[in-house]
Amino acid sequence: MGLFDFFKQMFGGRSVQEKCVRCRQPLRMGALFCGNCKHPRGAPYPIPLAQTKRSDQGAANAPRVRPQNLVGLDADKFKPMTTSEAMATIDNEDSFKSAYLDSLNAIPDASLPRIQVIDRTMVGLGLIAPEELVHIHDVGKAMGELRGDWSSIHARGQQAVQLSREERAARKQQKIEEAARRRQARAEAIARRKATDIVFLGRGVSRGLADRRANVEALKRAGLPVLAAPSDVSVAMNISIPRLKFLAFHSDAPERVHYVSFSVPKKSGGMRLLSAPHQSMDEAQRWILDNVLCKIPTHSAAHGFVTGCSTVTNAEPHVGARTLVNVDLKDFFPSITFPRVMGLFQSLGYSPAVATIFALLCTEAPRRVMKYAGRVFHAATGPRSLPQGACTSPAISNLVARGIDRRLEGIARRLDWTYTRYADDLSFSRKDAGEPHVGYLLARIRHIAQDEGFEVNEKKTRVQRPNQRQTVTGLVVNDKVNVSRKDIRRIRAILHRAKHEGLARQNREDHPYFESWLRGMIAYISMVNPTVGQSMRTQFDALA
Repeated sequence: MGLFDFFKQMFGGRSVQEKCVRCRQPLRMGALFCGNCKHPRGAPYPIPLAQTKRSDQGAANAPRVRPQNLVGLDADKFKPMTTSEAMATIDNEDSFKSAYLDSLNAIPDASLPRIQVIDRTMVGLGLIAPEELVHIHDVGKAMGELRGDWSSIHARGQQAVQLSREERAARKQQKIEEAARRRQARAEAIARRKATDIVFLGRGVSRGLADRRANVEALKRAGLPVLAAPSDVSVAMNISIPRLKFLAFHSDAPERVHYVSFSVPKKSGGMRLLSAPHQSMDEAQRWILDNVLCKIPTHSAAHGFVTGCSTVTNAEPHVGARTLVNVDLKDFFPSITFPRVMGLFQSLGYSPAVATIFALLCTEAPRRVMKYAGRVFHAATGPRSLPQGACTSPAISNLVARGIDRRLEGIARRLDWTYTRYADDLSFSRKDAGEPHVGYLLARIRHIAQDEGFEVNEKKTRVQRPNQRQTVTGLVVNDKVNVSRKDIRRIRAILHRAKHEGLARQNREDHPYFESWLRGMIAYISMVNPTVGQSMRTQFDALA
């Protein structure tokens, strides 16, 4: 029978005849034990271990243990309550006024009237043994005594939790502030590095910027400025780091380039692309030329772009040759690419970082103008190489060609030939009457050029004999160095007719700068043949 069934029976429900769960005999009203087998009323079968154990012999005569610690409870009082007693207890407002205000985590005191009613009812119905109920209230009493300590422990625990949360919040805030300081420091370091250093100058060309190791002894021995880092270059050139980076940066499709490119017709046919650098780029290249390149000696066989040398000095060693061979190198400047120029500066003793910057300043990629999304781009169509028009390109080409000059001079000396080079024009002459070995010489020239990274232009290879006009870099060298008769007669004819018809009418080829061209031709003839040139200069001055 449940508690609610008990109250239903007490307050108007029908009484149900109970039976013993052990022997199934009817139980007498109000009896605590079965009169037949002494089984406790309401207890399950078998008897729980919590109840007092009785031996099989003398179980009926064993004294019943009564609870001693249960306040207000006695085995004699565990009897059914009458309806009037239950109603009187319920009518007492003080007994049940706080029935729904008890704490759910505490066992109520056994001295409370409502608790006594519940306890007596539960014991009377056999729902719980008196000993178990005593133990429950003992536990509740102990809990009540410890509640104060528990509250204190709970409060301290809450304080510890709150302190831990505050500490975590403080550590989190500290980490946030430290991360912000690190970001700020990193941003400042990046800004400082951008203002004082260069670590990237474009894809494919920035690999050596991290290496700042220079051969100081080699630089001092050659009389070159000692530079190891980009900041050293910036200070030496008197250019800011951002400006230096702007000039040296490589891009495959920039919107702005540092050169003005235009094409001029070649004497042999076709067009030649020239690239004139802007002022700031020209100033940087001029510094490299004056302070670095001009201090490195070239090979004695090189006559082009060398101080004190000219086409005349290049042609003089070949005057009166019995056999003259002229060989042209194909795409001379374009074949000297960025890696070769960088390697040249490194061979002088400069660090890879400085060599990279110098090589980027002295090279440029061939470009094609393209339009995309309404914007103009200069797309690279090939690798970076020496631009024809930069002041540094001739000097760099002579220094890069020192290897081929040494090897060709060696093979020429071994075969009794004379060798000179003016830019991409190679000249070989032999004055002896012995076997010239021309075929072997040409084969060796071709193989050496390939080994040195150049290519022979087979269409311009010429072998000249004494019975024909022999020329070296446009000058006749059969008997002496002189300008061809055709050019001298042409200039003389122009000057003669200009006396009667005027100078302007002599521009039959519609030359845009005819007077400047004529003045230049006279100056060139004066350099080769001063006597003829002086006469022409006098006539031209009279016309002007």
